[in-house]
Amino acid sequence: MKLLTQASGTLGLLALAAFTSPLAIAQDSGWYAGANVGRSLATIDDARITSGLQAGGLATSSISDRDRNHGFKLYGGYQLNKNFAVEGGYFDLGKFGYTATTVPAGTLTGDIKVKGLNLDLVGIVPLTEKFSAFGRAGLNYAQAKDTFTGTGAVRVTNPNPSKSGTNLKFGLGVQYAFTEALAVRAEAERYRVDDAIGNKGHIDLLSVGLIYRFGAKAQAPAPQAVAPALAPVPEVVAATPPPPPPPAPAPRFEKYTLSATEVFAFNSAELKPQQPKLDEIATALKADSSVNNVAITGYADRIGSEKANQTLSERRAVSVKTYLTNKGVEANRLKAEGKGEANPVVVCKDKKRPALIKCLEPNRRVEVEQITIERRVQ
Repeated sequence: MKLLTQASGTLGLLALAAFTSPLAIAQDSGWYAGANVGRSLATIDDARITSGLQAGGLATSSISDRDRNHGFKLYGGYQLNKNFAVEGGYFDLGKFGYTATTVPAGTLTGDIKVKGLNLDLVGIVPLTEKFSAFGRAGLNYAQAKDTFTGTGAVRVTNPNPSKSGTNLKFGLGVQYAFTEALAVRAEAERYRVDDAIGNKGHIDLLSVGLIYRFGAKAQAPAPQAVAPALAPVPEVVAATPPPPPPPAPAPRFEKYTLSATEVFAFNSAELKPQQPKLDEIATALKADSSVNNVAITGYADRIGSEKANQTLSERRAVSVKTYLTNKGVEANRLKAEGKGEANPVVVCKDKKRPALIKCLEPNRRVEVEQITIERRVQ
């Protein structure tokens, strides 16, 4: 009867490994040894078993597979540099088998044990100071020992065939270095094998293990340079510097008041040609962009109708805002509004019109709040 061990599927395990660490980087070559233990997996070819029994005149009613076992390997290697190593060792992939029940009544039990030697070239890719990924490809020389037993209607002519042969193997993994000398590894490998009755297949080994690097030493601390003794320097007595000049007197500040008489013609919202005070306000606002929400409020006196005075005060405030905007002040920092006759500064009674106009002059104004024009007085 025939037993075929095949792939259990795609390798899906990347594991911990590396041949570098922050200390090992300084020592890229050297000997190491390790041991791994893990799970081995094989796929039993039930269709070929059924076909073989049928060729002997037996029908198969059921097949029970034993396709999981434990495996291990012992290995040693020499790291050529931080990217390549050569590794060889001994492996035992465990025991696998099946039991087929036949009609007429009988059973066929087949088992296979696989063990051998391997020699691999290992390619290493450092990921961090302590982690590295690696891949391997090489040859394995495996001995496959089969055992077949039959009961009832099943007769076995060669119960203990065996075969040794050389095949390919490959694997992937990663490693983590605890120290320069000790690291933990986990990997997934696939071994191509031939059984003793001519079938070809492969067995997967998923394993973890430890690696010890021989001759690894802790990094010696960097020597500390000792500064040479300096010759004594003659003491130089410097002349006492003159005292610093007294601080300049604190500046005094002045706040402008904008009179409508200075800025506008009587009963008009049109600005006069020369506006030195508005120019100073514009300069101050452009110099300090943190000043926002500057309120420009226009006022009128009580001469004329309340509606007309409200309109005039609004137009004057807008004229000041427009002037400042044209001078480079952002419009969103300015807010213009008119309050008409509200908040008079002075109250004038029983005056004739020319005198009343003169008396009410302080009430005709534009106030610019949130801004102080500072003039340093030396």
